[in-house]
Amino acid sequence: MSDIVNYERKNDHLVVITLNRPEAANALSHTLLDQLNEAVAKISLESDIRCVVITGAGERAFCAGADLKERQGMHEKDVLEAVTYIGDTINRIEQIQVPTIAAINGAAFGGGLELALACDIRIASVHAKMGLTETSLGIIPGAGGTQRLARLIGLGQAKRLIFTAESIDAASAFSLRLVERLSTKETLLQDAEDVANKITKNAPIALIQAKKAIHYGLQTDLQTGLTIEKMSYQATIPTKDRVEALEAFQQKRKPTFIGE
Repeated sequence: MSDIVNYERKNDHLVVITLNRPEAANALSHTLLDQLNEAVAKISLESDIRCVVITGAGERAFCAGADLKERQGMHEKDVLEAVTYIGDTINRIEQIQVPTIAAINGAAFGGGLELALACDIRIASVHAKMGLTETSLGIIPGAGGTQRLARLIGLGQAKRLIFTAESIDAASAFSLRLVERLSTKETLLQDAEDVANKITKNAPIALIQAKKAIHYGLQTDLQTGLTIEKMSYQATIPTKDRVEALEAFQQKRKPTFIGE
């Protein structure tokens, strides 16, 4: 059987991960989750990666969420285990040290949107639709959606979308700041890679520490957040890349960062 998660090195520092079940709207089957976890583990072993783009195969769906065909006939315990596996996988994606970009090429519902919410930046095709529609299925978002959506777009709007199970278009998602940029289906992946390539030009340790400061600082009060920022800044001071940036500035050239 062919891989249903494609892992592609686009250049020295960029990886594109593609969910490749277009016939099933790239739904999160157990096998797909296994392969997605393998891809995340591979990223952690390749120290030269500076950015990751996650997208879906085809134009119809980024990810339709849980594979409901697999859920048929499951006992309650099995359902809970399946939801936990999706949540654990999405948490691992959020914990990727380097910046991540979700290139939302089509529908992103339920766990599919929760996957996108775990990424640092979301770029959506203008024809994409998205939503946390679980309450219409008798459940609630169970892979971080109730928490990440509220932190991203605010409490009231998150409650409105989750309570109504409303599906919104890409323009509405952009207006709500659920996605950071819109694109066309023809240029989406290239636009995502262009953003990624701008990121990969910067110092790898600085990128990791900036992501850490933002992520952990947002979960606490301002003063604690400032302390986290200070600690993250301190981690960049002894690096060769910081010295290289100063020398490059003095010599009026672009710095060459090595991640040390």
